[in-house]
Amino acid sequence: MDLTNKTQVAMFEFSGLTDDNELVPFLFTFFLLIYTMTIVVNLGMLALVYTYPSLHTPMYYFLCSLSVVDILYSSVVTPKMLVDFLFSQKSISFIGCALQFYSFCALASTEAILLSTMSYDRYVAICHPLHYTLIMTKKRCLGLVLYSYSISFLQSILQTSCVFTLTFCGPNLVHHFYCDFPPLLKLSCSSNLHCDMVTTFLVAACGIYTLTTICLSYSFIISSILRMTSSKGRRKTFSTCSSHIICVSTFITSVFFVYLRSHSGTFEKVDKVASVFYSVVTPMLNPLIYGLRSQDLKRTLAHAMKKCC
Repeated sequence: MDLTNKTQVAMFEFSGLTDDNELVPFLFTFFLLIYTMTIVVNLGMLALVYTYPSLHTPMYYFLCSLSVVDILYSSVVTPKMLVDFLFSQKSISFIGCALQFYSFCALASTEAILLSTMSYDRYVAICHPLHYTLIMTKKRCLGLVLYSYSISFLQSILQTSCVFTLTFCGPNLVHHFYCDFPPLLKLSCSSNLHCDMVTTFLVAACGIYTLTTICLSYSFIISSILRMTSSKGRRKTFSTCSSHIICVSTFITSVFFVYLRSHSGTFEKVDKVASVFYSVVTPMLNPLIYGLRSQDLKRTLAHAMKKCC
């Protein structure tokens, strides 16, 4: 399908994160460090789990899948943002914008569904420990990961087709640092009610599915924890879930802040800060949070460092 025939706009311009040129060197260095750390810690997580057979469990299989998504997810937005810091004109082609939008939506949905899948894994491990290995087989784990990708990329195809078949007559200034749904919709000069309804339905469906799975899983988990007689067992069980709860909370809270409140010019800077958090910072935090909260990972990392030294 030739998307360029549907619009008069060939290029989009980004407003960027800031108009203050004095802040640009600091922001460039700061986000370059974050992106570098994101790649390093996620690749480190993959290497650690791959190297040590003691970590070849469903929990760490899903964690590795999350690390792969985080690497791709941050790479969709951050490198382009870093390049834009170096130039006064922050532009992207129409096709490039469509590809960035498609990739970002697909990977963000994959991350959300993977987080909900990990809550199901914790539910099975805590509430059905004797049947855990029979339920969470390699085949089922692979199927759950493929399900997360297929649903997310199919949803993203529908969203991207909907947005980029609208007519964009100008202006072409996107009030953001990447191609996202709310600022793009404001630039359309054709009726976007249908597109708005489709996107709202898809985002809401993904959000409801994710939250329902997580809430149901943790309601059963909390009920199981409360029935434990040993306080040490309760602390250990909660410790295995706390890292997942922190990752879910930080990601979903920042996403909901941007997409589920009314948008106005007054809060554009706040929107950008929230977007930075879930698109740039969260992919770095996920493996760090799991690494700090998981005793198995800390022991394995300490063993790997001793071996290297």
